Amino acid sequence: MAQRIFRLRGCFGSKVYSEVPDGGWGWIVAVAFFLVEVFTYGVIKSFGIFLKDLMSDFDETNSRVSWIISICVFVMTFTAPLSTVLSNRFGFQPVVMFGGFLISLGTISTAFTSSINQMYLTIGFVTGLGYCLTFLPTVTILSQYFSRRRSVVTAMASTGESFAIFAFAPAFTALKNCIGWRYTMVVIGTLQGITIICGALLRPIVIKPTSQTETEQKITYSLPGEQVQGFGSSGDSIVQSPEPEQSLKSGIELEEVEPLQINPKQQDNTSKNRLLDLTVLKEGSFLCYSAFGLFATLGFFAPQLYVVELSASLGTERDKAAYMLSTMAISEIFGRLSIGWVMNCGCIRKIFVLLICVSLMCLVLVLFTIVNGFWGLVVCCVLYGFLLGNIASTHIPMLAEDDVVGIQRMPLAVGVYVCIQSFAGLAGPPLGGVLVDITQNYSAAFYSCAAGMGLGAIFLGLVRPAKAGHLCTRRNNGETNSAVEQVSKDKPEEQGNQEAKS
Repeated sequence: MAQRIFRLRGCFGSKVYSEVPDGGWGWIVAVAFFLVEVFTYGVIKSFGIFLKDLMSDFDETNSRVSWIISICVFVMTFTAPLSTVLSNRFGFQPVVMFGGFLISLGTISTAFTSSINQMYLTIGFVTGLGYCLTFLPTVTILSQYFSRRRSVVTAMASTGESFAIFAFAPAFTALKNCIGWRYTMVVIGTLQGITIICGALLRPIVIKPTSQTETEQKITYSLPGEQVQGFGSSGDSIVQSPEPEQSLKSGIELEEVEPLQINPKQQDNTSKNRLLDLTVLKEGSFLCYSAFGLFATLGFFAPQLYVVELSASLGTERDKAAYMLSTMAISEIFGRLSIGWVMNCGCIRKIFVLLICVSLMCLVLVLFTIVNGFWGLVVCCVLYGFLLGNIASTHIPMLAEDDVVGIQRMPLAVGVYVCIQSFAGLAGPPLGGVLVDITQNYSAAFYSCAAGMGLGAIFLGLVRPAKAGHLCTRRNNGETNSAVEQVSKDKPEEQGNQEAKS
């Protein structure tokens, strides 16, 4: 029994490195994140193929059925702080594995529901919570295994949802026509159990530098400050100071060591500060950027939900209409990969690149309401997918830029930002469903998306002026006043020193 535990610990225990490996076990974590993307966002964005079946079986309206995805997305994003707390307390592996169990349970249970209200519980709350507990910890630990290659690896791994949409839309449509939507849900839920295996692969990383100087560098650059302080409780990511004898060791991977012990009182104070510190909301740039995320999220999920029905309403066969999602997915892959290259060029400030993409996305959403015919919609889907890939892969990492909050405050800002986004995820699809029910035209659902994206572009354009103090100068004035007070205090001391010398 002891030998089995030892072997499991060796296979799934901590990985110890002298510096951020930029590879190693991180490649396994990247594959795990790819699969998590496939069975979280990939399934969410493919749910539109079941829209007509649910409306027919339960005799419900578009808006009522749309609440399923709205509640799911809301729970997934609103509970982001809970995911952070549990990961810091228990570690990434058990949290992600439990999240995978909830995903499978909720999706399989949906096959046995008898009303839309029951689906609000199974897909909305149970599966939504599972998505949150699975996705956020995985993307967090992936960033800790990479430094120089972090942007490229994250962009490549995040294409999982795009490949999933490309494959799932036609495959699940064909499966649904053969065995019905209920048994299809059972198949999907069973496949989503793979996320439990992905959670077991998220081995914690321990950075054990070879000198005190390197220790300071790892604390500054390898991991965000919040994570270096907070993960001591779970042992997931730890920076340890080396012993004099250990400083002579060379090589990247070192033998496994026990996690750093932290004073419980100090640990509690650190956790309390991490959970309750909301000073980031005083940042004018962060408030503007959060408003951008809030309104832009209106255009993230509704198009995938309604594009199949829009295509069918314009005379396209339903089997061919399902390929609209696949077209979006292929374009999104190219969008995610190309935006990383553009950002690395450095010719234009990154926030301006994002602003251009958001503005173009608004125009494309309007274009959905104008075009007619199959090929017109295909062009719109290509443009939308490409721009969605640009925005989806950059809007959260953009928080690390100095134009928003900077790398030091990013760990604190991410949870708050995703929480604010959750309200738009809750309102977006139902708002489109209401417009469809009123106008009896699926094109109307895209008006709310375009309006939200347009408002998001306006707030995104205000981020840099707010950061520079043109919109909110309270903090700068406070800093100026404190500097003046410090200078006034220093002057008498200097005068006293001069008199003493004389």
